[in-house]
Amino acid sequence: MTNTHSEEVAVRLTGIRKSFGPTKALDDAELVLRRGTVHALLGGNGSGKSTALKILAGVHEADAGVIQVGREQWPARTWSAAAGSGAGLRFVHQDLGLFDALSVAENFALDAGYPTTAVRSVRWKELERRVVSLLDRFEIAADPRQPVGSLRPAQRTMVAIARALQDDDSTRAVLVLDEPTATLPAHESEVLLGAIRRRAELGQTVLLVSHRMQEVLSVAQDFTVFRDGRTVATLSGENPTEDRLVALMTGRELERAPQEPAATTAAPPAAGSVSLQVENLVSGPLRGVTLAVRQGEIVGVTGLVGSGRSSLLKTVFGAHRPESGTITLSGRSQSGAEDVKARMAQGVAYVAEDRVAESSLMELTVRENISVSRLRRFWRPRGMNAAEERRSAADLVRRHRVKTTGVDGVFSSLSGGNQQKAVLARWLCRDPSLLLLDEPTQGVDVMSRRDIYDTIRQSVSAGCAVLVASSDFAELCALCDRVLVLQDGVVTAELSGTRLTPDHLTAATQSSVLTTGDQP
Repeated sequence: MTNTHSEEVAVRLTGIRKSFGPTKALDDAELVLRRGTVHALLGGNGSGKSTALKILAGVHEADAGVIQVGREQWPARTWSAAAGSGAGLRFVHQDLGLFDALSVAENFALDAGYPTTAVRSVRWKELERRVVSLLDRFEIAADPRQPVGSLRPAQRTMVAIARALQDDDSTRAVLVLDEPTATLPAHESEVLLGAIRRRAELGQTVLLVSHRMQEVLSVAQDFTVFRDGRTVATLSGENPTEDRLVALMTGRELERAPQEPAATTAAPPAAGSVSLQVENLVSGPLRGVTLAVRQGEIVGVTGLVGSGRSSLLKTVFGAHRPESGTITLSGRSQSGAEDVKARMAQGVAYVAEDRVAESSLMELTVRENISVSRLRRFWRPRGMNAAEERRSAADLVRRHRVKTTGVDGVFSSLSGGNQQKAVLARWLCRDPSLLLLDEPTQGVDVMSRRDIYDTIRQSVSAGCAVLVASSDFAELCALCDRVLVLQDGVVTAELSGTRLTPDHLTAATQSSVLTTGDQP
């Protein structure tokens, strides 16, 4: 990628410091963005990258340092959201802030305002003409009258980007994207990344924060790595490997990249008993799914949005009632009337895709979140044995490497990766025979991802069966013994061994080229 702006500084952060009480979130951190490039900001949990973004956005006030945008400089302590907006910084967060029930045009107007007549009635045709021009400029194939909720995921993100830049999409503007692909399946991520590349080719400066390393490597020209609040590396115009970036993030060389299969993912022994048997299951988008998961085996399920992968897990867990078909758990046929409570009693555990809405009690403590699945253990005739509950939670926090200031801290204060590790700890302390995981490392940094993978493998070594639904093909290849592909509510392919690669998964999910019987 080449452009005439690449040596000009768009944004420079120098000597940025920020403390929260005794904790140093940023300690003389540096960040330099070259104009017209995609710059990746990387770092693990607690590295300081989120704090740096919040300072840039004017959410946090820095304790010290200098912020430069273009040729103007500000003491970091005086920087504000208004200053950032005036200087051309535009932010698109993981939560896009779009209203699904409103049209594309109305979502644009919520930021820029509605054109009105002298009597304050909306000039709808003028608004639609303006939005059509923006959609054309940003290469978004959508109708301005179309509800945002009907758009494809990548289109929704591009609408959020176009909305952020609608008042200034010149090369002066700097676009900050925080985990833009975290909730997107692989093919939608590729569409969005292609659009980001084109913005940079037109001279746009993009600061990208993402945990998906392969995507970062495919789109970024420059890289800054934070660790423990400090800038440990700035790579400008280089082509680093994933191993090198991970080593910079962790401060140590690692034996393998996250996407490479571990030695512990060998095929399970044939003698392993069947923990889950599903036959001709019909439920919601599922139109006749048949599969089996054996004890000590990790089976993946993937497919495009709407294929039914999440519905499969929820039906097995009892959250959805099947319309027909059979579910058998450890040899016991289920009637279909069982609910979540019954499934839990039979040793089934479930970690939902939406960690915040479905798996966490964000305003309660870490201790309460971990203990909630087995409160009876701590109940005594005179009430809860709080001391035993606290000791148990502290032990689980230690064993699962959850980074927290203490078990009585508020759960929402944990990073995403540590929240997910705590949720896993909650379920695994019940010693489940079947573990259902939906997008287990979505929005999780690379170090926490490794911890989560290790935890899953340890549970498998203890005899647990695991069914993983994921849109992350690298994750599926790293973690699973075999992967089933869903299309239109049925299993259309099963990949394992040398067939289990991201390329084969891409082909199998997006076409009918690879089927269960094919041997590429």
